[in-house]
Amino acid sequence: MDLADRIETFRETLDEWLRGLYHGMISHPAYEMIEKEAEDTEDAFLLACFPDAFGIPSPVSYYTAELLPFLETEFEAWERRLWDRDSYIERKGQQYHF
Repeated sequence: MDLADRIETFRETLDEWLRGLYHGMISHPAYEMIEKEAEDTEDAFLLACFPDAFGIPSPVSYYTAELLPFLETEFEAWERRLWDRDSYIERKGQQYHF
């Protein structure tokens, strides 16, 4: 292995480490925050459309029931997620480091 090959191997290894470091320190936390915010927005939308699932009476349930066939998979995952979640306040507290 001559010097040029060793330098090329070192540069490839360094590039791989720097990409991993950038992803771990900058990209990944940003993606997590975006995913949590999108999940919170989806939760708020589905709770506004289907409050009867949690015992909250709603006068517009008749109209939002028409959306159920289109949101079937999201509805099941949302319902499971809300029943498993500790509490909304605790989750928001974790988001703001309380």
